[in-house]
Amino acid sequence: MNLKYLLAATALTFSGALLADAPAAIKDGMLVDDSGMTLYTYDKDSHGKSVCVDKCAENWPPLQADMEAEAGGDWTAIERSDETMQWAYKGRPLYTFMQDNAPGDMNGEGKGGVWHMAKP
Repeated sequence: MNLKYLLAATALTFSGALLADAPAAIKDGMLVDDSGMTLYTYDKDSHGKSVCVDKCAENWPPLQADMEAEAGGDWTAIERSDETMQWAYKGRPLYTFMQDNAPGDMNGEGKGGVWHMAKP
């Protein structure tokens, strides 16, 4: 039985180490940014391409990536039409929502029928 606990602890430690280098974390079954704010996906985006620009991007700020950001695992940095970089998870660009004021807020979930909490 001790071996089972050791294997479980090792798996949790290993998965945490992988996530430590990721641009977001998993909390309560959803992706959150480094401030604990809920991350969202947009149904109108296509794989690796964000169509949320101008007023949309003001209301739904993209999860910014540095120009030197390196892809790894399910994470990629995509170039936006304004030549900034944005993080994507499994090809889905990620956003926060301006009406979420504190970590754990999920005011954007289901908004317009096209915004959804990002889940791993």
